[in-house]
Amino acid sequence: MLDRSDFESWKQRIRLYCKGKDNGENMPQSIDEGLFQMGKFREILADGAQGPERDRVFEDLTPKENERYKADIRATNILLQGSELTKDERKSQLYDDFEHFHQYKGETNHEYYVRFTKLINDMRNIKMTLPKMQLNLKFINNMLPELGRFMTAIKLNRGLNISNYDQLYAYLKQHEAHSNENKMMLEKYTQHAIDPLAFVSNVSF
Repeated sequence: MLDRSDFESWKQRIRLYCKGKDNGENMPQSIDEGLFQMGKFREILADGAQGPERDRVFEDLTPKENERYKADIRATNILLQGSELTKDERKSQLYDDFEHFHQYKGETNHEYYVRFTKLINDMRNIKMTLPKMQLNLKFINNMLPELGRFMTAIKLNRGLNISNYDQLYAYLKQHEAHSNENKMMLEKYTQHAIDPLAFVSNVSF
């Protein structure tokens, strides 16, 4: 699946892949400008007059137009089916995705966990394995900063070389309510700091 947050990265990969194929110069043009338009055509009649207008067909194309037409088909297949990466290319791509993996601002913990799980499953599907400790540290260290308190607690109280990231997520999920409560308290404190009268009104004597 293509991650829109990493649009520039996968766009460049597709372009580089296209350039390595037949008609490699035409395929990026197809992607940028859309499909080649066949246009209209008029036959020249025996008396030299132009015949009725009709849609052009493949046989009407010049050699250069023929190359562009075939490049359109190839580019469309790449975009629809994904680039035909070799196993080594796929490994390199997944290692890069793992290296730059992090939780996005606004992304829920569950969404982060699902995305991480999919990446690890993709790696396992082509027999890529990483140590449990490395997976756990990647999962923990790349969550949003506001979860730092609970991440520290996990590191101290859970054996990162024994637990897996599924268990770490389950542990975190138990404490999400506390995290939300802390966030609400912080927002309330910030509001009081901005509005001293509101703070005084909430103080009982």
